[in-house]
Amino acid sequence: MVTIRADEISNIIRERIEQYNREVKIVNTSTVLQVGDGIARIHGLDEVMAGELVEFEEGTIGIALNFEAYLGRVINALAKPIDGRGIISRRSVYEPLQTGLIAIDSMIPIGRGQRELIIGDRQTGKTAVATDTILNQQGQNVICVYVAIGQKASSVAQVVTTFQERGAMEYTIVVAETADSPATLQYLAPYTGAALAEYFMYRERHTLIIYDDLSKAAKSSSQLGEGSMTALPIVETQSGDVSAYIPTNVISITDGQIFLSADLFNAGIRPAINVGIFVSRVGSAAQIKAMKQVTGKSKLELAQFAELEAFAQFASDLDKATQNQLARGQRLRELLKQSQSAPLTVAEQISTIYTGTNGYLDSLEIGQVRKFLVELRTYLKTNKPQFQEIISSTKTFTEEAETLLKDAIQDQMERFRLQEQL
Repeated sequence: MVTIRADEISNIIRERIEQYNREVKIVNTSTVLQVGDGIARIHGLDEVMAGELVEFEEGTIGIALNFEAYLGRVINALAKPIDGRGIISRRSVYEPLQTGLIAIDSMIPIGRGQRELIIGDRQTGKTAVATDTILNQQGQNVICVYVAIGQKASSVAQVVTTFQERGAMEYTIVVAETADSPATLQYLAPYTGAALAEYFMYRERHTLIIYDDLSKAAKSSSQLGEGSMTALPIVETQSGDVSAYIPTNVISITDGQIFLSADLFNAGIRPAINVGIFVSRVGSAAQIKAMKQVTGKSKLELAQFAELEAFAQFASDLDKATQNQLARGQRLRELLKQSQSAPLTVAEQISTIYTGTNGYLDSLEIGQVRKFLVELRTYLKTNKPQFQEIISSTKTFTEEAETLLKDAIQDQMERFRLQEQL
């Protein structure tokens, strides 16, 4: 018969007491009822809130969505109740976000905190406009978020490579859900990007977010406090049919639209921005004074040129004044052309536009315009650095800046003509 010793029993009890873990853990669990198309319907989790991450037993992470809980409530876009708190006001746009593209910064300016839709057919350079804008934010203290939705992995890799080569990844976050990703993840990608941008915005940082390609949904942005969130959603049209998006909320939630034309793209005009049908509810409020001083004239001349060019196709004889106006318009259109991944500073844009609107390009052949302008910008940077300094510090096209620019144009024109004669 086994003898039971009291000291052994007391030692065992003592060890169990010492090893007892007093930590109390409360775990919310639930039962999965149905799974399909990336959506799991569950029962339980009474304490979970909308938008919270939940973990399944095998490690899969999901996001909680419960729409019935919001019946009878007033909520904001982040699903937070705002009952009785009224509407949050949005500060008007007053500070420019430079894209580095003359066609946009001079005529369709984008301000910090603005929402500008980039719209156009497939393969018209929509992504190039967006990525060039990100490249131009280098040194501007702007955090950029590029959201790639439903694109080919190779296309996303190409964009990332460009950012890495140009040093843009230092201030850029890329959110990617490629074409082979589940539909639910593609749906969540814009929200993830917006959350990242808002994180920095609420910490008083300026942010820029690109949604590429947001053809089926859109998300607005706002400007609050000293930080801002600028959104450039991209959508694709079919055969240039912009009207197809009018019934959707994509048009209504944006401050304007930049339309890229397949006809202009095929005609060699890059970026293929149709300045005739763009819409901006912000306008010159998003431009610095120096840009306003030199661009007003170019907008009018380009608009008149577009009408005159269409009319001239049916006219056999044109008077000298009409011919001169057509020639000026052709050169203005030529100076708006830009290579991809080659954004220009504000000072470079101002010098380019001023040269065209004041007739300095009229004596050049169409094919010489871009070459001359490239050399002029290089000459200004090397020999007249004060011009850049004046524009950057005063934000104004002063008499001193104009004198410096005129001297540079005349000097470079003489050099250019000598080179062409050789």
